Amino acid sequence: MSEFYAAQELFTGTQWIKEVMVEVNNGKIISISNERYDHKNAFPLIVPALIDLQIYGAYGKLLSEFPEADCIEKTYQYCLKGGTAYFQPTIASQTTDIIYKAIDAVRDYKTTGGKGCIGLHIEGPWINAEKKGAHQESVLHRPSLQEVQALLDYGKEWISMITLAPEVCTSEIIDLIQANDIVVSAGHSNASYEMATDFFNHNIHVATHLFNAMSGLQHRAPGMVGALFNHKRAMCSLVTDGYHVDFNAIKIAKQIMGERLFCITDAVTETSTGLYQHVLNGDKYESHGTLSGSALTQIKSMNNLVNEVGIDLGEAIKMCSIYPAKVMNIKGVRSHIEINEKADLLCLSADRQLLKMVLS
Repeated sequence: MSEFYAAQELFTGTQWIKEVMVEVNNGKIISISNERYDHKNAFPLIVPALIDLQIYGAYGKLLSEFPEADCIEKTYQYCLKGGTAYFQPTIASQTTDIIYKAIDAVRDYKTTGGKGCIGLHIEGPWINAEKKGAHQESVLHRPSLQEVQALLDYGKEWISMITLAPEVCTSEIIDLIQANDIVVSAGHSNASYEMATDFFNHNIHVATHLFNAMSGLQHRAPGMVGALFNHKRAMCSLVTDGYHVDFNAIKIAKQIMGERLFCITDAVTETSTGLYQHVLNGDKYESHGTLSGSALTQIKSMNNLVNEVGIDLGEAIKMCSIYPAKVMNIKGVRSHIEINEKADLLCLSADRQLLKMVLS
């Protein structure tokens, strides 16, 4: 039986349509029409569900400390409260055995019916200690080809993204990872402008959290930030809480990078054991006095872009849905509202707060 959702305004991912009815049957969009429009029960806004490519845990369970399916389920529930339908549970630099357990957790979650999980995002430990941020230096290292091959053999089907510093990995290693259909993202890197540009020109097309834990833009050393600004293709994630990056810096970056910039939450949760002990300080998390993660949801990211940066709502939605989907290019992860496609919808109030989520 069909269900109908009326919207005063609907954003399909490419255009706005006023006073429209969306018909959904068995998780698929059957029609989008002005016919049968129900003005009385219409939601102010209906937009595509959001996507988060970097989130570490939720509700007291960090994947790095609790590499188990229940941690991923809690993360999913947190995502749903923030309008996110698809997510990448992320593990920060860890020992090999913990990373393997995180792979097991993703496998267990997905094979037992867990929803929304794109795959595992492994951030480190193949990163530059000079740009480690809150990552634990004791586990950082240059990988051998054998180490990488063993990891891929074990987790190929379950790993979807690896953040690494290109300067600590050989081109052979990077090519090997990508040959296994895993997205390589450049991050926690101290690469020079020239080195970063060479990476982006060849085999890496995305970077992790612009400005944070990467070589900065200096007038005599433009660094990775400068390389991203000047590149025509390379995309980069961004944490839009106002702490990781000043809102005015986001405005500058957006004007330069346009559609190549997308949002992640980089969200963590309070923990008191293990390598990563996060303490909530206002609207951000710290570890041993270092900024270590956000308290964002993606719907908050979207609203910060509109309210604090002055970005058009449609473009803000794209930064939290369409552009992350483009980065991953995975079948089944949809970011548009289209006939004959999955129905993953956010029904919002006029001030863009979540009223209802419709999932396929």
